[in-house]
Amino acid sequence: MVKQKLDNTYDGSQIQVLEGLDPVRKRPGMYIGSTGYDGLHHLIKEIADNSIDEAIAGYATKITVTLLKDGGARIDDDGRGIPVDKHPKTGLSTLETALTVLHAGGKFGGGGYKVSSGLHGVGSSVVNALSTNLIAEVVRKGQLYRIKFEKGVTQGKLQKVGETDRVRGTSITFYPDPTIFKETVTFDYKWVVNYLRHQAYLTKGIYVYVKDERTNEREAFYFEGGIQSYVKHLNVGKDIVSENIFYVEKQVEDSMVEIAVQYNDTFVELVKPFANNVLTMDGGTHLVGFRSALTRVINDYARKSGLLKEKEDNLTGDDIREGLTAIILVKLPDPQFEGQTKNKLGNPEVRRYVEQVMNEYFSYYLEENPNVAKKIVGKALLAARARKAARAARDNVIRKGVFDGLNLPGKLADCSSKKPADSELYIVEGDSAGGSAKSGRDSKTQAILPLRGKVLNVERARLDRMLGNNEIVSLIKGMGVGIGDQFDVSGLRYHRVIIMTDADVDGSHIATLLMTFFFRYMREVVDGGHIYLAKPPLFLLRVGTKKYYAYSDEERDSIVDRLIAERREKGVKVDDDADRTKQAGITMLQRYKGLGEMDAEQLWDTTMNPENRVLIQVKVEDAEKADAIFTKLMGDQVDLRKSFIQGRAKSLNIEELDI
Repeated sequence: MVKQKLDNTYDGSQIQVLEGLDPVRKRPGMYIGSTGYDGLHHLIKEIADNSIDEAIAGYATKITVTLLKDGGARIDDDGRGIPVDKHPKTGLSTLETALTVLHAGGKFGGGGYKVSSGLHGVGSSVVNALSTNLIAEVVRKGQLYRIKFEKGVTQGKLQKVGETDRVRGTSITFYPDPTIFKETVTFDYKWVVNYLRHQAYLTKGIYVYVKDERTNEREAFYFEGGIQSYVKHLNVGKDIVSENIFYVEKQVEDSMVEIAVQYNDTFVELVKPFANNVLTMDGGTHLVGFRSALTRVINDYARKSGLLKEKEDNLTGDDIREGLTAIILVKLPDPQFEGQTKNKLGNPEVRRYVEQVMNEYFSYYLEENPNVAKKIVGKALLAARARKAARAARDNVIRKGVFDGLNLPGKLADCSSKKPADSELYIVEGDSAGGSAKSGRDSKTQAILPLRGKVLNVERARLDRMLGNNEIVSLIKGMGVGIGDQFDVSGLRYHRVIIMTDADVDGSHIATLLMTFFFRYMREVVDGGHIYLAKPPLFLLRVGTKKYYAYSDEERDSIVDRLIAERREKGVKVDDDADRTKQAGITMLQRYKGLGEMDAEQLWDTTMNPENRVLIQVKVEDAEKADAIFTKLMGDQVDLRKSFIQGRAKSLNIEELDI
């Protein structure tokens, strides 16, 4: 029985009441997710989203985001301008109310916005609370108004500055508070560009400008085609089934449904669902409606046209979505997002809206474009045959016990720990390095899987072909998560999967092939932060019995410089014109050509010992960009790969390039 403690000092004085914007400064993570890189850039998103909402509503045509030299950011639009009249409830100007009162905004059914990405009305006020300074300027009917804040606190009354050349609009300038954002207060220009490019795709006809006064870089976006342009962008570098993109924009009751579809020759599906310009990464009712209608319409067409025989089974959704690129954008007055992160749309009526539009207009598209329709159905039929072949191949390897957790790959040296959180799997290039790794490892927590040669490039192979590749099967078997429709990330046997290859071109190629496999077929393992790249040293420097390892030419030179400086401090005369290696007292300088040159002790010391090793975690910060890079590097388009490599070589000042 728990014994209750008595505390006579606990009274009302200990209950803290946070007023105004104090709660935001006290718990910023509740409002912007984090106070790191992502949270910092969320500030720009919050203010820019208000301008985007003006554009969606049809009141703004131009948005400009400027990164200032002094560390601030300014967002301008030519929308209506936040009202400056006295607010009936707060007694303050409406502008000051919007920037100092949580849940104050034009998005709660008062007629300010029919459609918006914001739900809670906290965006502007949160940015104000987390900024050392914020200056809001509004132009209404040619008159400029200005108000200033420090850490969310108003500094003087709203000022009517006077007439201006602008007719209307809003300008917000803010400076992130370094006491809140301790990791960084430096905005990333590339992040801002990528975010606003996407918004320009989703809001056709809007002009978006990005300026960086720190570097004089600038970008401008305008997409008349809207999401059609977005689909075309996503399919760059892929062989497309037809240039003719399916597109529909239709009002259904009080909502708008906009869809663009185009097929390519890859084996992966790329569908991006948006609700009020918010990317709903976990889908929702709009995605369910789209998939349901797409499967129904294509099966109906295949039956009617005789492409799918009477005795044949219907095509599955997976068959039909192979090689599909699509954007689904719904705009609705009262979006019901699941959670503050807005990752999933919950409005049940939206499924009906999307199904209705797809059923009618995609059917018209197939009827009016029979050549395109025949290619789409043919691709789905091929996917169905490959799916059946993959199932047969998988059943075959299952019968042989290949995917049986009790029957691990013969060349896998497993660790004794059965706790995935404590266990690591080293995927090692070659039997020689594999032997050293097995001898040098910590057998309690480190498992070793040596691979022979280069694994299959899965960017150009379906699952049925993959299951005929011994190295791929060994990987699947060792990981424990299965593959295809049997994939289950909860079965992952090792929470750190470390790719350990030679520090040369071949090693990099093998690492890229492996990352392609993980990205395409085990994406959840990557997203979970379980994939790492080991970084073996390039050089061993010996000074007597002491050993120094260098992971780059620059680090080698730095070690040499440090050793020379230490000798000078000890009074050793150093000849600057002589060989620097000898002057540093180095008795041996070895450049490793591969992991196989290291003995077990060296491999442990440099690449496997948790106290010394250098690991690079593989992250997908921008899935769209990652998809494009894998397509360029691992796909069939040689010219795209060549230009990509040449462009990177130029930026790195590489003069001689063998491609």
